[in-house]
Amino acid sequence: MNIRVEFLGTGTSQGVPVIACKCAVCTSADPRDKRLRSSVRVQLGEKNLLIDAGPDLRQQVLRSGMTTLDAVLLTHEHMDHIAGIDDLRAFNFAQKRSMDIVANAATLTAVRRMYHYAFGPERYPGVPELELRTIDKEPFELLGTRIEPIEVMHYRMPVLGFRMGSFAYITDAKTITPEELAKLEGVEVLVLNALRQKEHLSHLNLAEALRIVEIVRPRRALFTHISHLLGAHADVSKGLPPGVELAYDGQVVEL
Repeated sequence: MNIRVEFLGTGTSQGVPVIACKCAVCTSADPRDKRLRSSVRVQLGEKNLLIDAGPDLRQQVLRSGMTTLDAVLLTHEHMDHIAGIDDLRAFNFAQKRSMDIVANAATLTAVRRMYHYAFGPERYPGVPELELRTIDKEPFELLGTRIEPIEVMHYRMPVLGFRMGSFAYITDAKTITPEELAKLEGVEVLVLNALRQKEHLSHLNLAEALRIVEIVRPRRALFTHISHLLGAHADVSKGLPPGVELAYDGQVVEL
């Protein structure tokens, strides 16, 4: 199965101050340090799958030139992963159909609550048309592809990562049980969150992410969900082992 992954965003709201930040990362001229909230576009043949739809979705879609979208897969309900769902209405208009939103029950409950106006009996014309599909921890098929959920814990919240063939995408993890780690055996490309250098209550820091890479042993590992507190892309990259790298917005990986 040929898979093309485009990083629409590799950043996070974590650690970002309300006022404009003047740190070395936020003022960097390196485009790899300009990070929108984490999301990827996964191209499965002719189909486009979006993983997470955060508040930067409109900017990400325009920047990538994406003109069609077939389904959206959500990892969990936090706002930096679902706050852009209203902007999916542009695809409703262009494609003249509803958008499939695939997630676990808790996440879809949050979607219904936040976007209540899209599900009421009398909907205002032009609200997003969303078709919700509930999944659990069992493998499922989407867009002709077998997808295996990988459950991780985001402090006390279960979050779903996803494996598609030799590719796996995990974000907002803090801990992963041995049983779930076993589902990553044989993965060639692993995308994993790495928030910052210092330990965090609900996210993997860089050292913890590197330990998981040592266990899984993918051919290539890319870190995402990066706070400016991790450091500049060029500086952090110097200390990473072979086969491990920081992902950056706009990066494309083909399997």
